[in-house]
Amino acid sequence: MFMMGLLGRFKSYLKGHESVPGEAKLLQKIDTFILSFCCLCYFANYLDRSNLNNAYVSGMKEELDFKGNELNVINTVFTVGYIVGQLPSNLAVTYWRPHLFFPSMMVIWGALTMVTAAVHNPQGIMAIRFFLGLAESSTFVGTHYILGSWYTEKELGKRSGIFTASGLAGTMFGGFIQTGIQSSLDGARGLSGWRWLFIIDGLITIPIAIYGFLLFPDTPTTTKAPYLTSEERAMAIARIPESGAEKVPLNLKFAKRVFTTWYWYAFVMLWVIAGETESFSSNALLALYMKSHPTNSYTVAQLNNYPTGVPAVGIISTLFWATITDFMGGKRYLVGYFIAITGIITSALILTQFHDTAVVFGAYYWAGAVYACQATFFAWCNDAMRYQNDRFRSVVIASMNMGSNAVNAWWILLFYSADFAPRFTKGMWAMIGCCIALAIWTTGIIFMSVREERRSEVHDTRIRDIETKQVDTIREV
Repeated sequence: MFMMGLLGRFKSYLKGHESVPGEAKLLQKIDTFILSFCCLCYFANYLDRSNLNNAYVSGMKEELDFKGNELNVINTVFTVGYIVGQLPSNLAVTYWRPHLFFPSMMVIWGALTMVTAAVHNPQGIMAIRFFLGLAESSTFVGTHYILGSWYTEKELGKRSGIFTASGLAGTMFGGFIQTGIQSSLDGARGLSGWRWLFIIDGLITIPIAIYGFLLFPDTPTTTKAPYLTSEERAMAIARIPESGAEKVPLNLKFAKRVFTTWYWYAFVMLWVIAGETESFSSNALLALYMKSHPTNSYTVAQLNNYPTGVPAVGIISTLFWATITDFMGGKRYLVGYFIAITGIITSALILTQFHDTAVVFGAYYWAGAVYACQATFFAWCNDAMRYQNDRFRSVVIASMNMGSNAVNAWWILLFYSADFAPRFTKGMWAMIGCCIALAIWTTGIIFMSVREERRSEVHDTRIRDIETKQVDTIREV
């Protein structure tokens, strides 16, 4: 009976609920237009981001005469641009209409991706990737800000998971696309297959941007989407805490508020640590391991196709944990412990079983499961800050990703440089250290969240007592 009841609750959760008339229809509409655009945008974002590694193992390294760790330096330059753009981008979304801002950034990065096809040396790619990072910085944190503006705690995790999975799908399909281009367009019009990859990836962004210009609904308080009725717009606003919708000026008082509350420190450090647990996957270590394998030689198709299993595992893990933590009432912290265990075990396997290629492949695939932290940790931040000001929330979300990438900019050079392949011994030990730190920090945030909830309960009780006394006094008079 217990299992039947649990299954019934889970089916009900997947179908969604309607607490007020018309809410289900509103959710259907915003899912259709917000999630479709954000997921397509993030898919293209990751497609353009991962194509450098795909191109590197598909002939670009030899044609442009890459030396040493130049690939890592290019990735670091991209990361620097990405870091610089984080905070300005997320603050821009609170000032400018998102349906204009997001697509405009998309057009810029699509154009820069196509320009990459014309480069003749690694230095040219470095310059382009810096500005590419600036333009792409708007997508990830901006979308999490938008999702937190439209969805409630019971709805947010699943939507964040779908969004994150779309980026992983971009990484996964990037390998297949490169394989197809390599076999069909390599040499066409005198261009190498890897050059065609940049051209085609850039062209993919244009229709998605046009779709965003026309149909993205902005935020509940600013939307003028033609497919939302006036009643639905009012309902969307009513679903948002009033304290969050207030717009505050950017001044010294605001900065003091950001840096004197625990939210900024707790969630920025959480993502700094968790971001580095994604290093195996985000730095394409499996592809570099294959490229530098001590005994085996892999074809271009294998170098592009085999690593796609990593984001595939990430998609499954992301959707599972995002859905299950929603169903369990927002227990996002469970993912912190899962990732810590996963990272320690996979690193230990690669360190101790390096002679066994099958075990190493399995460990790298399993390590893709840590991608689950993207959706759940940003949903955790949105949940914890639901009653905080929107602009404050946007700064914390942007700072999370900015802090993570600031560390990753030098972390990859220190632990995952391309010339460390195929063993990455220092990187394996770094991963173990990060996972232990993640488990400890997750426990700390749980403590702070519980303490904050108790303070809020005490405050609410005092307010109710004061109001009751005032009412009693008035009645006596």
